[in-house]
Amino acid sequence: MNQKPVILTGLRANNDLHIGNYLGGLLPIIDMANQRADEYQINLFVPDLHSFTTRINHATLQESIMQNLRVFVAAGLPLSDPNVHIYRQSYIPAHSELTWILDCFTGYGEMSRMTQFKDKSKSSSFTEESTSTSVGLFNYPVLMAADILLYGAKYIPVGDDQSQHLEFTRDIAQRMNNRFGDVFIVPEAVTAQHEFFGKDQGLRVKDLSDPGKKMSKSDESGKGVLFLTDSPDVASKKIMSATTDSLGSIAYNKVEQPGIATLLELMAFLQAKDVHDVVSEYQGQEQYGPLKTAVTTVVTEFLTSFQTKLAAVDDTAIMHKLADSEAAMAVQAQNTLLRVQRAVGLRP
Repeated sequence: MNQKPVILTGLRANNDLHIGNYLGGLLPIIDMANQRADEYQINLFVPDLHSFTTRINHATLQESIMQNLRVFVAAGLPLSDPNVHIYRQSYIPAHSELTWILDCFTGYGEMSRMTQFKDKSKSSSFTEESTSTSVGLFNYPVLMAADILLYGAKYIPVGDDQSQHLEFTRDIAQRMNNRFGDVFIVPEAVTAQHEFFGKDQGLRVKDLSDPGKKMSKSDESGKGVLFLTDSPDVASKKIMSATTDSLGSIAYNKVEQPGIATLLELMAFLQAKDVHDVVSEYQGQEQYGPLKTAVTTVVTEFLTSFQTKLAAVDDTAIMHKLADSEAAMAVQAQNTLLRVQRAVGLRP
């Protein structure tokens, strides 16, 4: 078992990352890496095997992986810290091997009930043919469980759409422990994750054109998604054309005015303010244009600053860190896998 508790997260590599990924997924763990790496092992990995659960452009996958790693560094990940690790999932075979073992102790009904599988399998855009859904998409939560359990991770910043998968990870770990002894460290429950990571845990930035859903890097049109690589002009057009309403008065009401609520939240998130402080500046105003203009200014400043940092990232430094991290993580993962293999009778 690891001496230090492990904080772990991964962001899928085959789509451009957006502001929602940055605020809700990257920042919490990077803040931890900068502030508490002496207390925790920080694992920030690229889940490249997860890329195949839905249709992708395989020719651009390698560049997408590198681009995501550059985003991690530009967001402030301290590569020089020996307690911080970046690695590619597919470079550590134990992820796939443990997944198969966990598969054999997972019920078909458990996977069938996964909400994200139900939602994604309904969309023809996720598959080669509209009539088929891959076993990989169905099996995704088991691989996610292996990603977490191999390193004994206690803390994983998850949004609402991943909470069900985290609870499955806890269930399968406890199931294996009850049958074979203490083979796994069980990650903390969702409520404890929220308490640990604080207010930014699980942030769900809404789509600008359809504020009823969250921003998604898999969105086909991208009209309501602010990607980290968007130019200020592109971002400005998306914000200025954001869906609002016909009520004619600004209020923070997620039900009746979800579009306005999204703009107010975006302002607050990017300025690190409480949303109610931002609301107090605009409450009751009868024109929406000034709010959109203000959001545009804040987003433009953020993107300009972030993209400058992104352009300055040293790829050689990333490759050196990958080599070191993958060697270290392979040892940790193999130790866990061997413990499980012995428990289930695959090794003496």
